[in-house]
Amino acid sequence: MRLQLPLFAVLVQGPSMAPALRTGDALVVWRTRHIREGDVVVAAFRSRPDLLVVKRAIRAQDNGWWVQGDNEFVTDDSRAFGVADILGRVVFRYWPRPGRLG
Repeated sequence: MRLQLPLFAVLVQGPSMAPALRTGDALVVWRTRHIREGDVVVAAFRSRPDLLVVKRAIRAQDNGWWVQGDNEFVTDDSRAFGVADILGRVVFRYWPRPGRLG
């Protein structure tokens, strides 16, 4: 049996969540499926389960979530890959600028 801890860490890569998050930001994620619109989440697209992303939850859709990045010019989100399944909600950034996400 594989133990899954309630918290895990991820590293942001790419500009899709700028200005809120930047490449190199290290985040703590709470493993949950209880998400509200506007939460920053870690998700996997049903069409690309190998691709984990940090995006903003926009709306519940088809028993999953429509997620988008904050940077409107980068479309590596639900606009390209469809509905995503949420792995967890970002709790805070611990590096390089520690703090909660607004």
